[in-house]
Amino acid sequence: MHRRTLFGNRKALIGVCGAALLTAGALAVLPHTEAQATVVHGSQAAAASGANASSSAAAAAATTAGAATPFVTVEAETGTLAGGATKRAIVPSATAPTVASLEGEASGYSLVELKTAGSSVTLPNNTGKSANTLVIRASIPDAAAGGGITASIDLYVNDVYRQAISLSSKQAWNYLNSTTTPDDPKGGGMPYRFYNDFPVLVTGAPIAAGSTIKFQKDAANTAANYDIDSVDLENVGAALAQPANSLSVVTYGADPNFVTDSTIAIQNTVNAAKSAGKSVWIPPGKYLTNSLAGTPLNFTGVKVQGAGMWYSTIYRKVPLPTPAGWRSEILVGSGTTLTDLQIDANAIWRGVAGSGGSDYGINASGAGGWLVDRIWTRHIDANWLSGTNGVIQNSRTADTYGDGFNVNNGNTPNADKLGKNITVQNNFARNTGDDSFATYSDAGASGTNPQVDGTKILNNTAIAPWWANGIRVAGGQNILVENNLVNSVSSNSALDLGVFGDTGNPLTSVTVSGNVLIGGGGWNGVRHGVRISSPTSTSLFPTAYSNVTMSGNVLRGSLRAGLYIDKTRVNVTLTNNTIDHPAKQGIWIAAGVTGTGKFSGNTVTNLLAGQVATQNDSSATFTITS
Repeated sequence: MHRRTLFGNRKALIGVCGAALLTAGALAVLPHTEAQATVVHGSQAAAASGANASSSAAAAAATTAGAATPFVTVEAETGTLAGGATKRAIVPSATAPTVASLEGEASGYSLVELKTAGSSVTLPNNTGKSANTLVIRASIPDAAAGGGITASIDLYVNDVYRQAISLSSKQAWNYLNSTTTPDDPKGGGMPYRFYNDFPVLVTGAPIAAGSTIKFQKDAANTAANYDIDSVDLENVGAALAQPANSLSVVTYGADPNFVTDSTIAIQNTVNAAKSAGKSVWIPPGKYLTNSLAGTPLNFTGVKVQGAGMWYSTIYRKVPLPTPAGWRSEILVGSGTTLTDLQIDANAIWRGVAGSGGSDYGINASGAGGWLVDRIWTRHIDANWLSGTNGVIQNSRTADTYGDGFNVNNGNTPNADKLGKNITVQNNFARNTGDDSFATYSDAGASGTNPQVDGTKILNNTAIAPWWANGIRVAGGQNILVENNLVNSVSSNSALDLGVFGDTGNPLTSVTVSGNVLIGGGGWNGVRHGVRISSPTSTSLFPTAYSNVTMSGNVLRGSLRAGLYIDKTRVNVTLTNNTIDHPAKQGIWIAAGVTGTGKFSGNTVTNLLAGQVATQNDSSATFTITS
C-alpha cells in the first residue's frame, strides 16, 4: 500500500548523527576526544542544577530534532572496510580547514575511499524493513578538462553480485573563483561541490532487513577512486493512482517516455483544469521540458499531483549554455497545491537563468496561500518561497546550486510577495549550494520593503551543505527556528543569525529552540558553530539591534568556537543550551560588541585543553547577566 505521508519516522536521526548521537540525559563523546570536566556558565552558583536542566534539554532535542523520513541513512564510515579501502575524516580537534575537501563536504566529516581493485565497504540493512531503493551519496573524479566522467560501482547483497550502479561527476566539481567558467579545472579556481546523490532502483528482490550491502571497486569500475559518503535505504510503495476529477497531462500530449518536449502540453493541461475546476494529474514517467517558449510553467490556482516522487519527474534538459532569459522554474501562486513529484535538471553550475542552466525549483508567491507537499527537487538553484500563508512540507532537496529552501519577501514591495507566515516543516536537504534553510528579509535600495514576518522553520534536516550555512536567519520578525537537525556544514556555520548585506532588514526577533547543530566553522573565512551578528555601519539600519532568544539547543563539534557573537549591536538570551566539544571557545563575544546577554542554565562540556567556556572581549560594552 502506498504511503500517503512522505515522512513517517525519525530513524534518519540515528544514521546522520552517528557517533555524535545524544544519549538519554547525557552527552555522547565524539570520536578522538576525551571527556573533560563540565563547565556551567551563566551563574556563579547552583552549577549542578544548571547542568541538569541543560542535560534534560539536550536529551529532549535529541528525540525531536530533524525531519521524520521514510528512509534511513547509513554512513559509509560505520561499515566494514576490506581490500585496501580507507577512511578519510576530519578529526574534531584538528585545525579548522581553510580549503574545501572531500572530508569537509562529507556528512559526519568522514567517508570511505575505494581506490584499489577489490576494495569495498559493507553496510548492514538495519532499518528493520526491506529496501527496494537506495540513494548513494558519492564522488568520483572530474575529467581532466572538466565536464565530468561516468563510471560504475558494483553492488553486492549478502556478498552476491546484484548490479552495477552508474555514477557521474558531470554535475559536481565546480571551481570557486575560476577565471573561465565554474566547471573548468584549468581556470585557477578552488575545487568544491564534490558529491552527488544517485537514486537507485534495486534490481531483483528488495534488500531484506538484516542483509548486507557492499560497494566494491571491481575491474569494470574504471574511475580512479570512489568516495562513498552514505547510503539511504527506503522501501518505496506503489505509484499513486489518478485522482478523481483530474485531467492527465498525457491526454493533452505530454510524453512520459522522455522523448518529446512536454512543456506546452503540461501548461495546456493546467490551463484547462483551471477553467474546468479540476486538478492536474502527472502519471508515472519522466517528462522532458526544454521548450524555449520564454515563460516558465505556471501552476497557479490549481492542484497538480504526480504519482510519487520516485515515479513522476519533470526534467529540465536545458540547452547549455542556457540562452539569455531562458527560465525553467515552476511558478506556484495563490491557491496552488503541488504534491508527489520530482523536479530535476541537467544544470552544471549556479546562476538563476544563467549559462550553467540552474534555475529555481519552485518559485512560490501569492497573497492567497499555497501548499507544496512531498516533492523532491534536484540540481536546481533554490526553492524560492514568498507570499502569505504558504506551507512546504514533507519534501526533499539535494545537490542544489543555491539554497535548499529560502523564505523571502521577493526583494520587492509586492502584495503577493510579503513573506508572511510561511512555514517550512519536515523537509530534508543535503548537499545544498547555499543555505539549506533560510529566511531572508530585504529592505530594498529605498529601505521600504516590508519585514518578513512569522517564518517557521520546523523539524527539518540539513546535511552537508557545500556552501554557506545549515540554517540562516537574515532579518525579519517573529521568526521561529525549532527542532531542526544540522550536520556537517562545509564552508560556513551550522546556524547564522543576523542580516544580509547593507539592504537587509534588521533581525527584530527570532526564537531558536530544540535544535541539534553539529559541526560548522568551515573554510570560508573565520566561521563558527553558531554566529550571531547585526547590521554594519554601512547598512540602511546601522543602529538596529539583532534580538535573539536561544533555548534548549545542542551545539556539538564546531570546528572553531561553539557560539560566536560579533559586529556591534546584539541582545541575546541563552537558556539551557549545551555546547559540546567545540574546537575553540564555548562562547566567544568578539571585540566591539554592544548589547546584553542573559545567560542561564547553559553547559559547555568537553572543552579542549587551554580553551575557555566563555570569552567576552567586549566586557565593557556587552554585559552578561544571569
